[in-house]
Amino acid sequence: MSDEYLNRIVDEAALAEYLDAELGSATAFEVTRHRAGHSNETLFVTWGERELVLRRPPPGTTADTAHDVLREYRVMDALQGTDVRVPRTVLGCDDHGVIGCDFYLMERERGDVLREDEPPRFATPERRRRIGEELVDRLAEVHAVDYEAVGLGDFGRPETYTERQVDRWHRQFDWAFDVTAAERDVPTIREVGSWLDDNVPESHPNALVHGDYKLDNVVFGPGAPPNIAGIFDWELSTLGDPRFDLGWLLTYWRDPGDPEAAIPELVPTFTDRDGYPTKGELVERYEAATGIAFENGRFYRALSVYKLAALCEMFFRRHLEGNADDPMYPKMRERVPAMADWAMRIVEGDEPI
Repeated sequence: MSDEYLNRIVDEAALAEYLDAELGSATAFEVTRHRAGHSNETLFVTWGERELVLRRPPPGTTADTAHDVLREYRVMDALQGTDVRVPRTVLGCDDHGVIGCDFYLMERERGDVLREDEPPRFATPERRRRIGEELVDRLAEVHAVDYEAVGLGDFGRPETYTERQVDRWHRQFDWAFDVTAAERDVPTIREVGSWLDDNVPESHPNALVHGDYKLDNVVFGPGAPPNIAGIFDWELSTLGDPRFDLGWLLTYWRDPGDPEAAIPELVPTFTDRDGYPTKGELVERYEAATGIAFENGRFYRALSVYKLAALCEMFFRRHLEGNADDPMYPKMRERVPAMADWAMRIVEGDEPI
């Protein structure tokens, strides 16, 4: 990463002054950027003996509430005393005089995040199966939270969540297409959007929803068997339909024999190895753990791919406007149309689980 881009997203002198006032003085101070994420910016901050993580929105114009890091901070802070495995929160800041935007700090969790491959210590059928079971069991804990009791009773409007999700991702596409449509059109995604409008479930259970729950948004702690130490990236969390989280998780899970990944930069390909549960087995475990049936599964899976495509089209807009330093973003010219075809296959029943 260029020094110019780092200077654009954080004023190190101002941040040091803020940390000194809030946490006390420290002799060691260092800021580095974590490049693995593709949405909000994540920075590793050393402050004395403390290892912290700073989360802030990307620079430039952003779409609506897609990068609300203080919302992310609020939910993680509320979950500190629950069974949900979240990192310890440290500070939330809405003073744009520090680094030019809202941001928050949390303690850094050490371990393995599974993105492109599995660590050697997990490369047995038994431990691979446990990875899938951990993901489902930890999601069940999120959905079991008494959100009123932890102070999140006003965190969303769960009764109309699913309908609003469809509308929200329509609007995110519109925001992106304002710039990207001049480069190429994606007519199939508009067809998928119309199908979603016509197939919103009439009712659904209500729960705290993570909004971005997937394999690379959790960290597995040291040792074996696999054990999730922390759940990250709560920026899209709200109160709503828990079946959406399950549909989203399935989007990032590949079974043996699945078609070629529409976006291999984001969807891991190793979960089709011997031992990993199938998507169907993940659904069965979730239903058993929560008592929530995955009804209208085709809708939730199609909506999840639609959401992913919208996020990626937003990446493409930021690339075209020069507001990103991510080599993945230019690839969205081809990847988003491929995801539109993927969503249509789900709509038409050509990719059952």
